[in-house]
Parts: sequence; C-alpha cells; structure tokens
Amino acid sequence: MRKGAKAAVIGSVFAVVLGGAGYGAYNVVTAISGDTGAGSAGPEPVRTGPPSGSEVKETSRAFFAAWEKGDAAEAAGETNYEAGAESLLTGYSDAAHLTHVRITPGTASGATVPFSVKATVSYEGKSKPLAYDSRLTVVRGETTGKALVDWKPSVVHPQLKDGDTLVTGESASAAIEAVDRNNVVLTKDRYPSLGPILDALRDKYGDKAGGTPGIELAIHHGTTEAPDTTLATLAEGRPGKVRTTLSASAQGAAEKAVERYAESSVVAVKPSTGEVLAVANHRQDGFNAAFLGKLAPGSTMKIISAATLIDNGIATSTGPAPCPPTATWQSQTFHNLKGMQPQENATLSDSFSRSCNTAFVKYADEVKVDSLTNEAEQRFGLGKNNWKTGIESFDGSVPASGGPDTAANMIGQGQVQMSPLNMASVTATAMTGAFRQPVIVARSLDGRELATAKGLSGGTVAQLRTMMNRTAVSGTAAQVMAGLGGSIGAKTGSAEVDGQTVSNSWFTGYRNDIAAAAMTQEGGHGGDAAGPIVAAVLRTGG
Repeated sequence: MRKGAKAAVIGSVFAVVLGGAGYGAYNVVTAISGDTGAGSAGPEPVRTGPPSGSEVKETSRAFFAAWEKGDAAEAAGETNYEAGAESLLTGYSDAAHLTHVRITPGTASGATVPFSVKATVSYEGKSKPLAYDSRLTVVRGETTGKALVDWKPSVVHPQLKDGDTLVTGESASAAIEAVDRNNVVLTKDRYPSLGPILDALRDKYGDKAGGTPGIELAIHHGTTEAPDTTLATLAEGRPGKVRTTLSASAQGAAEKAVERYAESSVVAVKPSTGEVLAVANHRQDGFNAAFLGKLAPGSTMKIISAATLIDNGIATSTGPAPCPPTATWQSQTFHNLKGMQPQENATLSDSFSRSCNTAFVKYADEVKVDSLTNEAEQRFGLGKNNWKTGIESFDGSVPASGGPDTAANMIGQGQVQMSPLNMASVTATAMTGAFRQPVIVARSLDGRELATAKGLSGGTVAQLRTMMNRTAVSGTAAQVMAGLGGSIGAKTGSAEVDGQTVSNSWFTGYRNDIAAAAMTQEGGHGGDAAGPIVAAVLRTGG
C-alpha cells in the first residue's frame, strides 16, 4: 500500500483502515465485476432481448454524466452491479484523486460504446492531466429487464482487473534508472516490451539502488505479486541506478522482431555466463511470457531428449534412429509433420535435423519413466523451482509421466512445459556443456544463491552441437539461419494445443556466444514465426 494515499480496491470486501501517525487515513473500497442484474429497480415491466440502440445511448449517456459529476451512487445505479461500481467510482475521486472528468463517447457498435476519458490527477499541490480510452457494453438486467452497463473494472480504466487497487500517492518503491551492460539507459518509451521487466526490477531493487520514491497514480495489483503499474507521474523520485545484463542492441532487435508476430516472446542469453541479453514480448495481455510462459515446447525439446538417449547409452548421433511414417506407444499413434518422407535407415542426426517425431517416440520403450526428468533436472538445471534470475521466472517442468505421455514428452508434448527463457538456457547448456542459471541482474546486487546442475559431458556436447549445426545448415532450420556466419546451430519446433487449429511456433538457436529462443502462439511451424525472431536477434551478435 502506498503511503499517504487512499485506495480503491477492486476485490470482494469492504473495509476502512486507519493508517498510523503521519500517514493519514486509508479508505479502502472494493469492487468486482459481475452481472447480477441488481440494477436500480423501477416500476416498468420487465423487458427481454438485447437492448435497443436508443437504450444503449440513453444508458451510457446517464452513466457518463453521473461519472463526470462525481456521483458514484448515481452512476452505479446505471450498472448491473451497483455495490462494486459504486465502491470503485467513489475511489476514483477519493483514492485516486481524479477530478475534472470529461468523457467523450464514440460511435456505438451494437451494444458496445467506446469512449475517451480526460481527467486531472492532483495530490499535495501537484497535478497532471490523464487521458485514456475505454469501452463499455450495455446489457439487459436479468431480474429487472432494465438496460444496464455490464460492470467490469476495466470500464473505469482498461488496465484495471479484479483485485487491483487504484491509488495516488508516494510510490511503493523508489525510482530506478535501469541501464544495460554498457551503461545505455533502458526506458519503457524506447523499449516498450521491457515495461513489466523494468517495473519488476524497480519493485525488487529500488530501495537497494539508493533512489527515492516519487508521487504517482498507479495500479497496485493486490491479488498477485506483480509490481505496481504506473499510470501517471506527478513528481519524479530520485532514481537509483540498476545495472542489468541486457544488451541494448540485442534488446532493440528483439523488440523489432516480435512486433512482426502477434503473441510472440523471445529471450537471448550469453552462454558463457548465463547473462540475459534480451527479453521481449508482443502480447495483447502484456504478460511476460518470455520468462513466465508455461507451454509445450514441441520439437525443441528433442535437444534434451537426444541428450537423454546419448547419456543413457541408448543411442548416438551416428547410430540408427529409423523414421517410420507412424509410431504407436501404449495405444497412442504419433505422426510426423505432413509431407515428411519415411527414412528407415536414418541416424539420430538425420532424424534430429529433419525433426522426425516417430524416431524419438520409438525410443520410449527404452527409456525409464523418469529418464527425461532426470536429464532435465540434473544436467540442464530445469524443473527444480530454484532459479533466481533477479525477477520472477518459471524454471520449466518435465514431470515423470507414464502411459502415452512418456512418448509425448520426448517430442515436447504431453506434460512438458517450457518458456523461451528455459529453451534459450537449454541451448546454451547444449553448446557449452555447462548449465549457467540465467540472470538479468548480477548476483552481487543482492547476494542471491543461483541454481546449479552438473551439465553435460564433452562427448554429449560434441554430438548435440553437430546435430544442431546440421539442422541449421541443411535441416529444418536452414532457411531461417541462412546467411548467419560463425558457429551456429538450431532446432525447430511446433506444438499442437487442444482447441487451436494452428500449432504454436517454437525455435531455438545459437551463434557464437549468444543463444536465443522464441515462441509464437498459433504461429505454425518453427520456421514460420519463431525462427525469424530468433535469427534477427542472433544477427546482432549480442
């Protein structure tokens, strides 16, 4: 909670909390979204069916007019959840200190009305204008039949969600100036997808960096561990410098690359150190899927699967790994990508570079249920929930799954979950033999203990690098990696997801001392979307 500020909490309770001396009083009010039909009662008979155009216009007009004049109760009476709406709209002025509200409706599309808001946020003699766009939808109250605004916190501001708190006051954490490895300043304006990462760094290291808080209007995410989202800054705090491991050149390339593909994320790391060089997301929900995504990685998982076969003495890169058109394991039949020709005399290197699923599935009866899990945890440092990158991250998950999932896990389906950060780390381990836990700020900043793993033998590394290089030069990744010089390697992947007609695109690769991995939801084959993203980052050389 911010000091010296009242708060409008979007949740499920109502409370008044008195702050300590010197901190003033905190008025905490709550709201949740819903459609209970509990709008203002009226004597008119209950109507049914969608609201008419005139009802949409009149309801939204009445709601906007009450909101503008600061009458929370009247505005809430035009919604289908009066209690929730009134608490949030009261806090809009009392806790967030927003006044002089002017709302301009746009052209309705059916029952949905877009609108723009202009207001002024004021606090302790400081003020700043605020402008944003939102939308509302008018529905028929279930019990009253009255046309009502369908209440959601996002009506008040598009970034508000259940459990959030809208506050103006002294910021919860001190300001920071984040810089890259070469002291280049990193800002949200120049690198937009770094926004959540910079917020997380500020939340965790602001106090340690020696900065002072500013005065802000912000969203406090009360039901999650996410850092505050700043909406407006009334007075700048004195920033403390936080040096990251990022590379401005790699970050710029990553930002530009993900912009080409919706729902995409990419991470690049420096294999010799584990330092994160770039992290970028292009997602409608603003989620840091690059670090926190939990999705099946498809055939990029074959890097770990191949290492498992080699380390357990089951196969070698030059040994046999036939690629039949189908393979069945415990009643589940697996197929290769459409158009792949069978190759009965294939080696493991052949099947790896062509991304043959059936070759790996046929080894399911030679591995133990936990073989893949042990390889992932003990050699690649995955799945132990002990990574400390500097901000919140996911460590990957490779559970010991029996039944058909034993085979499915081998090809990155089944129960396996990864993020682009995880797969970039896998590639770095495969090319160096050493697991170096990824970090985005130096360990010395806070003395945290990093995860460890025993890594891979020289013989396994040599075979993995040979197979990944072949994939990049003449296999499924050749088109994407064309033109990249130096020491290169790659692996493509596509992951089928229930309910999706198009698979998720995955790609991971390395070039000299940079390894990167990307994922594009519903992006198709690995080379279609994720591949070009990774190649763009690798071209920077870090």
